[in-house]
Amino acid sequence: MKIVNRKGKIIKKEVSSKNQKFLYYNLEKNFLKRFFLKVLTSKIISFIFGLYAKTPFSKLHIKKIIKQNKIDLNLFEKQKFFSYNDFFIRKYKKINFEKNNKIFISPCESNLSFYKIKKNDVYHIKNNIYSLNNLLKNKKLAEEYKNDYCLIFRLEPSDYHRYIFIDNGIFKHQAVKIKGKFHTVNPIAFKKFNVFCENYREYNVLFTKNFGKIIQIEVGGLFVGKIFNHPYKSFKKGQEKGFFAFGGSTIILLIKKNIVKFDDIFFKNTLNKCETKINIGEAIGEKRYSK
Repeated sequence: MKIVNRKGKIIKKEVSSKNQKFLYYNLEKNFLKRFFLKVLTSKIISFIFGLYAKTPFSKLHIKKIIKQNKIDLNLFEKQKFFSYNDFFIRKYKKINFEKNNKIFISPCESNLSFYKIKKNDVYHIKNNIYSLNNLLKNKKLAEEYKNDYCLIFRLEPSDYHRYIFIDNGIFKHQAVKIKGKFHTVNPIAFKKFNVFCENYREYNVLFTKNFGKIIQIEVGGLFVGKIFNHPYKSFKKGQEKGFFAFGGSTIILLIKKNIVKFDDIFFKNTLNKCETKINIGEAIGEKRYSK
């Protein structure tokens, strides 16, 4: 998978690890491998790894990830961490975001893919066909977003794992939590599984002031201990919505196509099988004005 900037320049090529290749290649021919993967992506294993990530022993992994990704610790509230999970959920001293209410911002630091949902409520990701009904487990809600937009923000382990609200608004319903597995969100898994429809996830319907009714879905990844969302009844743009604890993870936004004009480069990059690197709070679109 190629990761590019907004000008289309390649930043890096994401390569699956040897362990990921071992797990996901030739599954059809290897019963033991399928069994091992089933166990590894279960809730109990995620829980166990989550416990380990909270111990002082897990600090051993921090230096390597900081060096590999050139992370500037001076940008964060603290520079010393008790455990890997403590590092994983590190918090910026300040988050800069576009404050103009007509500007649509990214909820997180991530790699963005942009998809247009077809009339029969399906969209294609890495050669897999996804159904909104399977994603949401709500046929009526899925019907509302036929022929609209699906934005997928895939977080890498080195990314900032806290996320913010993209606008002012309110909640009218409680979050929906859907049980599932904990497959990696590395692209290698997309070839074998409908990861976003199979993984544990939870979603809210956001009734926003400037961009209408938006569905935000947080998807757990391999070894993600938990998804933490703050119990707000109303929210403001740039306010922290929640965070992921330990592991790669993904945020999905479903939005009406006639509400926001997104930068065309995101769709072009996705068609070229690339993801676009973006920062938390970065402007990615602008509200359409009706004539």
